[in-house]
Amino acid sequence: MTHDWHALLATATDDFTRTIGEVDPVAVVPSCPGWTVTDLVDHVGGVHQWAQHAVVEGNPEGQPESPAPGADLPSWYAGHATALRDTLTTVGPDVPAWTFGTERTAGWWLRRQTHETLMHTRDLLAAGDRVDEWTVEPALAWDGVAEVATEFYPRQVRLGRTDPLPGTLRLIATDVDAEPITIGAAEPVVEVRAPAAEVLLLLWHRRTSDDAAAAALLALPIAP
Repeated sequence: MTHDWHALLATATDDFTRTIGEVDPVAVVPSCPGWTVTDLVDHVGGVHQWAQHAVVEGNPEGQPESPAPGADLPSWYAGHATALRDTLTTVGPDVPAWTFGTERTAGWWLRRQTHETLMHTRDLLAAGDRVDEWTVEPALAWDGVAEVATEFYPRQVRLGRTDPLPGTLRLIATDVDAEPITIGAAEPVVEVRAPAAEVLLLLWHRRTSDDAAAAALLALPIAP
């Protein structure tokens, strides 16, 4: 399925901005241990700044700024989100850019920042005890699962941050007409069958599995 990443990123960042203003900035973020809402906003805004630098300067050496004490968090975040979106619109998806993934184009960042913002919007809602409000279209969630399989897991292994999985995850979405996605290449093969969003949450450690074998393999060391 083809996604309109510009539109999806705009919607995701607008939703994140709105939600920032609806939660307590010192509330604890349950899914990101040690973080408050302010820390979460700082993180997402910083990732947007880092991505913009990677596109404009062609390297990963960006040094994001944090919000000043007492800053208006929605405005601070919205400024950086808008700057990123404007940059990605101006350069176009096919321009070469530094990335940490399989494609070296600005379009890679459109996809990555959309998924980053969507997942952290759920974290933001969880901090306000509103996690049940989070929704994502199944096809988009399944793309997020594919991103973990093709971008994050191989990178962690390549950098020596983790050993290859001692088994294979065979992920099947029950609400998307798509081929299974596999992570790993060893025995045993452990099948996880669930709605696409649930599989995505499992991979990002926002859900746990009752299946001990699946839980062991789902403990993938990927970013918060």
